[in-house]
Amino acid sequence: QVQLVESGGGLVQPGGSLRLSCAASGFAFSGSFMSWYRQAPGKERGLVATSTSGGGTYYADSVKGRFTVSRDNAKNTVYLQMNSLKSEDTAVYYCNAVIAEYNYWGQGTQVTVSS
Repeated sequence: QVQLVESGGGLVQPGGSLRLSCAASGFAFSGSFMSWYRQAPGKERGLVATSTSGGGTYYADSVKGRFTVSRDNAKNTVYLQMNSLKSEDTAVYYCNAVIAEYNYWGQGTQVTVSS
């Protein structure tokens, strides 16, 4: 069974950094697109970053230059390094995998940026 488990969220001050991790199991991780989404209160879930199976990356305009997505295929883990955090980044962050044209989701991890 496909499982995605996020970790690394927490409380951080504006301008600080956090690194989120998503541990994956139950599928061929190295051949899958992996993405990070986030959802803030009162807003729809939106794409933050994507790591393609070929090593490419995509970022939402709101996080370009501040966030970096990476993956370790040997560990079946995808990361989201978040720098220069703003209060607007406060949200629940979700790991996503596309497997055989289906979308799978983790449980989410809370990121709160506040002084």
